[in-house]
Amino acid sequence: MPTKPARKVKKPCYHGVKVSQKRNVGHLSTSEFDWIDTIEECPVYHPSKEEFEDPLVYVQKIALEASKFGICKVVSPLGSSVPPGAVLMKERKGFKFTTKLQPLRLAEWNNNDKISFFMRGRNYTIRDFEIMANKATARRYCISGCLPPAYVEKEFWKEMVHAKKGMVEYGINIDGSAFSSTFNDPLGSSKWNFKILPRLRRSTLRLLVNEIPGVTEPMLYIGMLFSMFAWHVEDHYLYSINYHHCGAPKTWYGVPGHAAVQFENLIRHHVYNEEILSENGVNGVFDVLQEKTTMVSPKILLQYDVPVYKAAQMPGEFVITFPRAYHSGFSHGFNCGEAVNFAIDEWFPFGAEASERYALLGKVPIIPYEELLCAEAMRLPESLAHIPCCLADLVSVRCVMTSFSFLLRSYHRARWCLMKFKTSLKMCLKPRESFACILCKRLCYVAYIECKCSAGPICLFHDFETYNCLCGSSCSLFVTEDISKMEAVAQMFEAEEGILCEVEQKMKSEPYLWMQTLSPCTKGKYSPYCEIMPINTQKNEATCIKMSRIRRTSAQDKQRRNKKKKCYRESIELGNEGMYPRSAILVNSKKMTPRKRKSQRHSSGTEDDGPSFSKGKCSRYQEVDDTK
Repeated sequence: MPTKPARKVKKPCYHGVKVSQKRNVGHLSTSEFDWIDTIEECPVYHPSKEEFEDPLVYVQKIALEASKFGICKVVSPLGSSVPPGAVLMKERKGFKFTTKLQPLRLAEWNNNDKISFFMRGRNYTIRDFEIMANKATARRYCISGCLPPAYVEKEFWKEMVHAKKGMVEYGINIDGSAFSSTFNDPLGSSKWNFKILPRLRRSTLRLLVNEIPGVTEPMLYIGMLFSMFAWHVEDHYLYSINYHHCGAPKTWYGVPGHAAVQFENLIRHHVYNEEILSENGVNGVFDVLQEKTTMVSPKILLQYDVPVYKAAQMPGEFVITFPRAYHSGFSHGFNCGEAVNFAIDEWFPFGAEASERYALLGKVPIIPYEELLCAEAMRLPESLAHIPCCLADLVSVRCVMTSFSFLLRSYHRARWCLMKFKTSLKMCLKPRESFACILCKRLCYVAYIECKCSAGPICLFHDFETYNCLCGSSCSLFVTEDISKMEAVAQMFEAEEGILCEVEQKMKSEPYLWMQTLSPCTKGKYSPYCEIMPINTQKNEATCIKMSRIRRTSAQDKQRRNKKKKCYRESIELGNEGMYPRSAILVNSKKMTPRKRKSQRHSSGTEDDGPSFSKGKCSRYQEVDDTK
């Protein structure tokens, strides 16, 4: 009797078809995940104890090679003598944290299907979380440790692609540090301790006055099996450094900064639906990616030739991400990591790009880029005179010089153009602080403009030719009190070989400079650092009032001005020098004309009573002070 032919089983197709939630993931073939083995490893560095002395010097040393991969791994030659759990329980008694719930699936990324990691989990001590995490791993694989990283990586993507109901917990953005501060701890007493790394001499973030959690202050990340961190870049395209304190490995994926736009275009065209984007183009993609909820398989990156690299981070190892490098990853079981940001001079060109993108999106900045750049640049001439430079230092110095000169040229050109468009523009000094533009949220340090119809400062990089100003052309331009010194330093930088050429090329390529589309009446007449209208230093007091952003009604302003005039007249009549600046008295007494001196001698007052001015003459002599 002939045997009955076996029934053919149709293989399921997962492309464009929703898979049943009840599907047994364990019976899936692993051959469809062979792409995992084709991802190249990122560089791994093994510094000696001497090379390990200063982390930022070492980062500068390896940056030229490592930045091409987006991420790299550094194996520490020093160990910690105090376990992280003991540090946390000693420094933070009763230490607990709240987890976030993360769904284990890939979303369609339209209005009906988006992923969120904002669901709150439970409160844990680190010991309780470890017990829970190990039980979850043991339920799946019978044991809670010693799982091969390559095996766990394939298991993770099997779960993400085909499972629908899985959920994990992740302790993210937990304030604190697990680095020991004891003197006898080799790693904790080194400069690689994240409590001090962002404030080292070579880190630009040392100039920040206030601490920023997660940026200048480290944060802890306590994970379990398949806890993940989604694709993102660091705030302001900063560097980041992550240390693995203890537990199971982490897998990292990184896309180098030079391929960031390529990555964003891929996400735009092959992952996101246009309906979820708040902005057109890659800026809208960037805005959604910064929510840190987009987990995309590296398989699609490989398919569209987006460079991607990976690393398996073990305890005692650092992972460094470079500016504008997108990265993501997941945990292989219970672990405890720590991360912080830093910035060296090579970051400034990236910081400028991030600052511009934040302004285009109206995104509130976390750090004042302009203020940091100006502070670093103004310190540079003195530091170069006392500190010998190596080759890496020369690269970093040029980054500061080019970025600073470009910034100063941009502001000078904007100020010149404003003078052409607004003939009644008044220029005043402002304090050394940053102020947020009410239109784009850009933090302005060098200069900004205010008018009566605005609710606050406006940066100089808006198209004032078409800006709808209700008060006409009556505006005040506030410029930092160090503007003359800053422009002199910028011109000194431009005298260095190649700097001027780089700055001029950058000025031509920047799309946001609305001054490049000027009308023919002004185009071609501008020359860099040409003389602009003198600054009215008499407006300092009024400037300080504006800087405080205390807005008054027109009636309150009129009342304040009348009261000020009355007090001023009374002070003159009574000879009370305390009611107006001492410098004004000295200037007015020295700059009197012969005719005024004669009238002074015939006045009823004596010379000891101070100068006696007739009504309406005071402003005339204050103008003499301004032209001195």
